[in-house]
Amino acid sequence: MEKLFETKNNLPVRIADIPVVPYNKFFEVITFLLRSQDYHILTYLAYPTDQGLSFVCAIADDQNKSISLISHLIPNGAPLKVYSMMPKYDVFHSCEREIHEKYGVVFEDNHFLKPIRYSHDRINKESKITDYPFYKIESDELHEVGVGPIHAGIIEPGHFRFLCAGERVLHLEVQLGWQHRGIETLFLQKKKLLQRAVLAENIAGDTAVGHTLAYSQAIESLAGLKIREKLNYERVIALEIERIGMHIFDLSNLCTGAAYQLGNASLGVLRTPTINYLQTWCGNRFAKGLIRPGGTHYPFTRELQEKLLTYLDSFEEKYAVISDKLLNLSGIQLRFQDIGTLTRKQVYMIGGVGTTAKMAGLKRDTRWSHPFAGYHELHHEPVIFDAGDIYARIQVRHYEILQSIKYLRRIAEIMNFQNQVPSPITDENIRLAKSCLTVSITEGWRGEIVHTAITDQEGNICCYKIKDPSLHNWWALALSLRDREISDFPINNKSYNLSYCGHDL
Repeated sequence: MEKLFETKNNLPVRIADIPVVPYNKFFEVITFLLRSQDYHILTYLAYPTDQGLSFVCAIADDQNKSISLISHLIPNGAPLKVYSMMPKYDVFHSCEREIHEKYGVVFEDNHFLKPIRYSHDRINKESKITDYPFYKIESDELHEVGVGPIHAGIIEPGHFRFLCAGERVLHLEVQLGWQHRGIETLFLQKKKLLQRAVLAENIAGDTAVGHTLAYSQAIESLAGLKIREKLNYERVIALEIERIGMHIFDLSNLCTGAAYQLGNASLGVLRTPTINYLQTWCGNRFAKGLIRPGGTHYPFTRELQEKLLTYLDSFEEKYAVISDKLLNLSGIQLRFQDIGTLTRKQVYMIGGVGTTAKMAGLKRDTRWSHPFAGYHELHHEPVIFDAGDIYARIQVRHYEILQSIKYLRRIAEIMNFQNQVPSPITDENIRLAKSCLTVSITEGWRGEIVHTAITDQEGNICCYKIKDPSLHNWWALALSLRDREISDFPINNKSYNLSYCGHDL
């Protein structure tokens, strides 16, 4: 088999060192590796070069904590046509759709080459979202139900099209792409570190820490910066507080879906001091402004340590009471068990990550498999359940909250306040490696976040690829509705809480 180039999370790689092979070899290597569930796709992207359209695939080896890279090229003037990997592994459906939409590459045997985002830079500007080709079944006994794209409240737009036999859902198609900010293009247009950091914070507003940390690590990798231990620990604190805050929000929201008002109110009250702690730390409840390449404007102090421990004492005591009721209430169990179930094989085939993977027995957590920041010292072990239903997704969130509390206490105890944390690096004192690629991975509360940055011969970023965990996990929502009553959709949707804006970049 063709030899791949192996690297690690946040290590720069010379573009010249990544093997460029014919597509048949490219196909053979990737599909061979994915036969083992120890491997999964981190990113599959294409970008234009002087020679033609270059394709890069990054494959995670979770057991060996490494990343394999392989590339192929469609030369200038050659037909933009290759055969699809989707018939082998469904995970490629999103990647190939995106490359097809943006560059016009035809993936033969992929019968799902529909627009995925309707982004501003799509090659076919005649493609309109109002003409989206929904999957259809011709039958007088079936009917369609459409929900969205306009929703109540403040969530982003998305359309859900159900094919039903009576109340039973045969197929759900999730149509996204309703609004864009051109995030990846702006990463190329905006040259200043601060401009890009602000962009990263707004990829998905509820994951500001996860995405900005991935961006910061990518910059630090290409700049050859060594990050001090205290700053790495501070980043873990911020990421775990973000995880607690969003998991609590999701559990509260699920209580609403099951008409359990005591749980909704109690958990909602607990979320407030969680995100308020971030505001105390950096002036923003979603930690915007806290994570910056090379350093921080808001170092973690002894005073913040004392306030963190006080918050944890209060939170833990109150959470223990309501979580015990939530997990053991018979009405909750009856409403959530055996609802929205996926198997481990289904989750693996679609490339599910985060809670979506861990609730179905798939050990996929990059804090364990590709540790970053201070997680090297924490020896993280993922929370795994195998039922694959809504109740399993609740359990993953619950035990991750307890795990986060444990990590926060441990870090607060070992933090060395004599070590100073530097201020963020400036544009004047940074140079990025030339003609290099880096893959930066963090584990957001939804799951694996991947930022891939590529520089040109001058050291300027010429390609910036973002993968939010929702890209693959939306497909899990669609699959878990099959053969369920349509009335199960709201709680099933809440149990994933996927990002519209993380998808519609």
